[in-house]
Amino acid sequence: MLIAFSVAPSGTGAADGSVHDAVAAAVRVVRDSGLPHRTTSMFTELEGEWDEVFDVVKRATDAVLPFGSRVSLVLKADIRPGYSGEIDGKVERLEEALANPDHGDSVSV
Repeated sequence: MLIAFSVAPSGTGAADGSVHDAVAAAVRVVRDSGLPHRTTSMFTELEGEWDEVFDVVKRATDAVLPFGSRVSLVLKADIRPGYSGEIDGKVERLEEALANPDHGDSVSV
C-alpha cells in the first residue's frame, strides 16, 4: 500500500507559523523506518504493508506532539493488494504516458 501523509503541530506559538522542526522530527521517523519513502514540500509518501505503514505514521505523529498543543494529520492511501514498488512505478508509468501521448490511453497509473 501507498500512503501520502502530512503531519504538523498547531498551537506552536511561533510568530512566523513555521513548523519545519516538527516536520523534521516526523520525517526522521520515516527515514529511520527503512520503508520506501519520498518527501515533497507538502506530503511524505510511504510504501509498505498495512501494519508497518500505519506504525510509522503513528510514530511520526507522536514525534510531532511535543511541538504544539495539538496535531493535524492528513492521510491518503492507495491500497492495491499484490503490488509493490508502486512508489516509483506509478510515477514511471505517468512519465511514459507523457513521453508517448499517442499511447497514453493504454498506460495505467
